[in-house]
Amino acid sequence: SSRRRHTRCSGVSWARRCVQETGTWGIAKNQISSMPSKRRNNGRSKKNRGNVKTVRCSNCGRVVAKDKAIKRFTVRDIVDASSKRDIKDARAYETFIIPKLYNKLQYCVSCAIHARIVRVRSIPDRKSRRPPVRFRKEEAPKTAQGEGAQ
Repeated sequence: SSRRRHTRCSGVSWARRCVQETGTWGIAKNQISSMPSKRRNNGRSKKNRGNVKTVRCSNCGRVVAKDKAIKRFTVRDIVDASSKRDIKDARAYETFIIPKLYNKLQYCVSCAIHARIVRVRSIPDRKSRRPPVRFRKEEAPKTAQGEGAQ
């Protein structure tokens, strides 16, 4: 007595019979469809790589793939503007430059959305391949206060 229980035909397996009957694995030929994709890159920048290294979220510590993490590079002064003015008045060297603080922050998607570093976009905006508009702090042209006043 054979131990095979779940096959009706002893010579052909269930999967092979499905392929012979329908032409595909359990799906009729006219019903083949793929799952919908929300983003063209599936939320990652991993192209032709099997796996990538992981990083930790700067906010919550979650392990997130390096290509999926939202990365921001911040450059700030170590001292604030009012203290900078005091240091400038009291310094011994005229050419002394106050050092800056360089910090690379890497966020998981949840923290980036929660902290409004990135925003949820509508479907047409999500499909757009345009780079986002950059807002840079540009110094406005300084004009003399007494000029033009009458």
